[in-house]
Amino acid sequence: MSRAGGDAAAAAAALERAGVETVRRAVELDLASRFQESLMCYQEGIDLLLQVVKATKDEVKKQHYRQKISEYMTRAEDIKKHIEKEKQDGKYHKQIKIDENATGFSYEKLFQEYLNEIVTEVWVEDPYIRHVHQLYNFLRFCEMLVKGPCKVKTIHLLTSYDEGSGKIQQISSLEEIKQSLKNHGVTLNVSFSSSIHDREIRFNSGWMIKIGRGLDYFKKPQIWGLCNICACEQLNLQ
Repeated sequence: MSRAGGDAAAAAAALERAGVETVRRAVELDLASRFQESLMCYQEGIDLLLQVVKATKDEVKKQHYRQKISEYMTRAEDIKKHIEKEKQDGKYHKQIKIDENATGFSYEKLFQEYLNEIVTEVWVEDPYIRHVHQLYNFLRFCEMLVKGPCKVKTIHLLTSYDEGSGKIQQISSLEEIKQSLKNHGVTLNVSFSSSIHDREIRFNSGWMIKIGRGLDYFKKPQIWGLCNICACEQLNLQ
């Protein structure tokens, strides 16, 4: 086997492992009645397994995964209907727990259901938009808003100053993000408070989201200093 062929086989095997692990996690969450998290993992796992089916030449494996994908899609649709019914009944309260080293919890996955065309203004309160990786995560969040179906025009950030020599870098990076957003027709208003403790995100559509660790639940990235919208499109921090 050529080196190129070996690399392709290794990549396919890694993709298959990721897909299998993600749907396994979806089933665990499903059995634990953690339906919203389970749905996200089902969707992520289905996407991965569809890539496996497309890449493999093994007909037996193709048929196996097609059958499993069909089963997972049916279950995902059932969960969607259950969640929608709870919303209509006024019982909907979603709590998502992100375990250590978990995948499938990108900002797009977590926030997509709230980002419709009604959303034009967003408030972010997080005392820890200070260090480089935290600023980078905020950048990713802003990029999601710019690229999403919503028509965001204004983002308000309330955070706290870095306690030490990083304050200058913090202010400089936030100014870079502000200018980059301005180039996309979005205004970023930044305020600082020494008494802020809670972390939450609010949309002008009425949704309010409480996040225990705020936007800072990704592992630290290996690439630093990117403060322009769309600069991080190809980077995976999970």
